[in-house]
Amino acid sequence: MSDTVNTTTAAEAVPPGSARKIAEAGPTDFAVQISDQIESFIVAVREVAKGDEPGSAISMLLLEVSQLLLAGGRLGAVEDVLPDERYEPDAGPEPDADQLRERLAVLLEPIDVYSEVFDPYASPPTPVACRISDDLADVVTDLTHGLVHYKAGRTAEALWWWQFSYLSNWGATVSAVLRALQSLVAHVRLDTPLDAMADGMDTDSAAADENMEKEAGAVMAAEIAEPLGLKPR
Repeated sequence: MSDTVNTTTAAEAVPPGSARKIAEAGPTDFAVQISDQIESFIVAVREVAKGDEPGSAISMLLLEVSQLLLAGGRLGAVEDVLPDERYEPDAGPEPDADQLRERLAVLLEPIDVYSEVFDPYASPPTPVACRISDDLADVVTDLTHGLVHYKAGRTAEALWWWQFSYLSNWGATVSAVLRALQSLVAHVRLDTPLDAMADGMDTDSAAADENMEKEAGAVMAAEIAEPLGLKPR
C-alpha cells in the first residue's frame, strides 16, 4: 500500500489501516486537503465577523460550515491517527477568540440563540440553549490549534488533533450550527415565523395565536430577512 493517500471524494474513503501511514508520511495529499479546508473556514468566518457584507453572512456561513463538515467526515472515516510524540508539543498561547465571538454576536444578534439537543441518545433528550457566535468562535479556536502544528511541520500532530477534536467537540458543534442555519434559511424562504422571535413579546397577553404569528413573522422579515440578505419567497 502506498504511503500517499489521495481522497478526492466521499466515495474514495481512506483505506483501512492507512491512517497510520498518514501519520508517518508527512504532508500527504490528504493532510494538505484537510488543512486547506480548515484554513479556508477560519479565514471565511473571520471575514464574515467583520460585518462588511451582512447581506451575505448567513449564506457564507452555511456554505463554510457545510464544507468544514466534509473535512470532519473524512477525518472521522479514517482509523485513529497516531501522533509522532507521546506528549503534545507546545503550540504556544491559545488565540484570543473574544473579539471574534463579540463581532459575530453583534452581527447575528436576532438569530444568535438557538436550541439544540446535546445528546440525541439521552433518555429523555434535553434541549439546551446555544449561541452560534459562541460555537463558531470555539470551533475556530480548536481548528487554529491544529493549524499551528501543521504550519510548524508537525503534520501527524495536526491531523491527530483535528481528528480527536472533531470526534470530541467541534464535529457535534458544527453539526448543530449547520442545523440552526439551515432551519433559519428554511423559515425565511418558506415564509414561516420563528418561534424564537416571540422572545421579548408579551406572551401572557390575550392576543390570539395567529396575531402573535404575524408579529413574529414581521420581526423575522425586518430583523433577519432584509439585513442578512435572505428574501422570503
